[in-house]
Amino acid sequence: MKTDDQVSTSQLAKGKPLEGVRVLALEQMQALPFATQLLGRLGADVLKVEEPLNGDSGRGALPTMLDPQGRQVGATYLRNNLNKRSVGINVRSDRGRQLVLEMAARSDIFAENFRAGRLAELGLGYEDVRAVNPSVIYLSVSGFGQDPASPYQSWPAYAPVVEAMSGLYEIKRRGNEAPRPAPGGSLGDLGTSLFATVGVLAALLHRRQTGEGQYIDVAMLDSTIAMTDIITNYWSLGHRGGIDIPLIMHGFNASDGWFILQVGRRHQFEQLAKLVGHPEWVSDSRFDDRQGWADHLEDEIRPAVEGWAASKTKMQACEELSRAGLAAGPCLTDEEVVHDPHVALRDMLVEMPRVDGVEQPVLFPNNPIKMSKVPDGPIRRVPWLGEHTTEVLMEELGVSENELADLRSAGVVA
Repeated sequence: MKTDDQVSTSQLAKGKPLEGVRVLALEQMQALPFATQLLGRLGADVLKVEEPLNGDSGRGALPTMLDPQGRQVGATYLRNNLNKRSVGINVRSDRGRQLVLEMAARSDIFAENFRAGRLAELGLGYEDVRAVNPSVIYLSVSGFGQDPASPYQSWPAYAPVVEAMSGLYEIKRRGNEAPRPAPGGSLGDLGTSLFATVGVLAALLHRRQTGEGQYIDVAMLDSTIAMTDIITNYWSLGHRGGIDIPLIMHGFNASDGWFILQVGRRHQFEQLAKLVGHPEWVSDSRFDDRQGWADHLEDEIRPAVEGWAASKTKMQACEELSRAGLAAGPCLTDEEVVHDPHVALRDMLVEMPRVDGVEQPVLFPNNPIKMSKVPDGPIRRVPWLGEHTTEVLMEELGVSENELADLRSAGVVA
């Protein structure tokens, strides 16, 4: 699917469940922008307020492309801001704060991920926004939540910080090897965004039922602990210190690379034994339980599986394992993911043509939520910095051309 530069707000929301919902987002990087992007994909009109000179700090992330004005647009920004409009406002100025409050009065959701308490210091906290919009749903996303009793409340946070503090990096670390940050990209960001989105949707339903808005406080560390649930759960069950669970859940080599195989039940082990040419394992007392599988993984099971797979590609091995009822998947390279037939069939990549002379379009994951009654698209490209400032301030807030010129000269707006 390709992005469309000429998609109107009404087209974006056509037939979508959040049509008519306005989101005002003061956001940076990914932990909140991914959530508001998802709301936009579901039909919400998302107004993104950015600092006029440099914008969202995600614009400075590497790698980058150039916008039509020759300004850098970083990968983090590109991945998280489809279907939004950008308004450049200096929220630290009195007039800028007032403009934001005027937009907040016309919005259903006010979303921010500044340092905890920072927007309240600027006069844009929950009570300030509720004063102009009593039914507002106010969402705050931060590293450690808004409770000042938390020992970490004032700490800045990125995804690897909360991932480390969730126990994720220690659970698989062995010996003196160093932790490997961000093993799955920005798990701490994306997971937080999903919980934030669930909270917003629930609050919208609650407001429909009661007429009341509310405050939503989502912490990145809380969200990451929820996603890494086995760490605390296993600890409580006596399985402590990150020791591997005794089952086959490992990588094996084929002729052209690795594949992952998981075997956790007795009938699955019996199928594996037959498939790789060792039916005698079924009656071998060493393999009576899963601990035996773990104990003999390296001396018996791995040589047999990799011997069986040596003449096969990783994809062929996984196809045969799948036909036998065993869960396996190839370890794909980035090139293989981009050209994977399932990804193409499910329309899981969005293309945005570049405007800086590079032929290869920028790719983003598409919305994985496939709904039978909701159209998938259209999709509007990410906004250039301050692209919609004039449109929003003049058409929606009634700012005159002369006042807009004064605001620009004073550095209040982009």
